[in-house]
Amino acid sequence: MPTQEGPLQDLVAPRPVIEHRRIHAGKVFDLDGDVVDLGDTQVLREYVSHPGAVAVIALDDEDRVLLLSQYRHPVRSELWEPPAGLRDVPDELLVVAAARELAEEADLQAASWWRLVDFYTTPGGSNERIRVFLARDLTPVADSDRYVRTDEEAGMVPVWVPLDDAVDAVLGGRLHSPTAVTGVLAAAAARGRGWSTLESVAWPVETPGVS
Repeated sequence: MPTQEGPLQDLVAPRPVIEHRRIHAGKVFDLDGDVVDLGDTQVLREYVSHPGAVAVIALDDEDRVLLLSQYRHPVRSELWEPPAGLRDVPDELLVVAAARELAEEADLQAASWWRLVDFYTTPGGSNERIRVFLARDLTPVADSDRYVRTDEEAGMVPVWVPLDDAVDAVLGGRLHSPTAVTGVLAAAAARGRGWSTLESVAWPVETPGVS
């Protein structure tokens, strides 16, 4: 069995697409089909084409993580999740999208931001990629600037959970949202290394519509 040399890292290596077609155009994401040339054979792969998303692990001064209860119809469950949302604003910086979601879903803003972890949700059937940020130095959004939540977001219930308790819930199989599972474990791992692995994210100097 070969031994890994150098740092362990996924490799971006697209194969030639012989044919591409849109099978279904949806409200949020689409279903596409590609005929892919793998060298010795060609295969049809159908997948969900997704704009991507961001999520925020917001930690307060007591190392408690903010989680929100949200109904997710495909799995018929109310899941505990960190604030998160689609990358549906053209050319919006990821950290700005994350700050927007934190404000809209949790009525919070953060003075300190770090990139925590990146992952594909279901790489065998979707190209959805999520970046999870760590946000600290939290303050509430002014009442006059608060977002009016609708649909499933209107019924979200926020709770502050000690990070260690959230880790126990993940490892105990009580949390199932991919952003919660990945974000909570990544935050705990980063804390265990004294936060030395975090990549600081500088806030853009000029961002129209964001304060």
